[in-house]
Amino acid sequence: MAVRDLAALLAGMEPVLAGEVYGFACVHGAVPAEVVPFAVVAEAEGLTVVAPEAQLQAAGLAFQGGWARISLTVVSDLAAVGLTAAIATALTLRGISANVIAGYHHDHVFVQATRAEEALAVMRGLGSSPG
Repeated sequence: MAVRDLAALLAGMEPVLAGEVYGFACVHGAVPAEVVPFAVVAEAEGLTVVAPEAQLQAAGLAFQGGWARISLTVVSDLAAVGLTAAIATALTLRGISANVIAGYHHDHVFVQATRAEEALAVMRGLGSSPG
């Protein structure tokens, strides 16, 4: 069952760092066949494609790279209030950029790969902070 309570979300989020480095690219038309996107966002300017850097490079796409993905294992309710704000605030206080993508079941936070372990520690700290 999806969790809506902020304290329960923070206590149970259990962030997990993915092993790949990701990039964000903008494509016009179809996503190249060699790219298996983690996410695609349709914007007026084109399709934003989030995928492993190696795939974006192989497809010859221009992209902004160097992003690590931290996924929250808690199943969050789409109507939950405050989870993104709590994470963004904690990371902001450390000067870490956060790009958040919400899936149906889980939230995914993209941070600079060079600061991924630090971001992971900050997020784990939120889960262990007293109420």
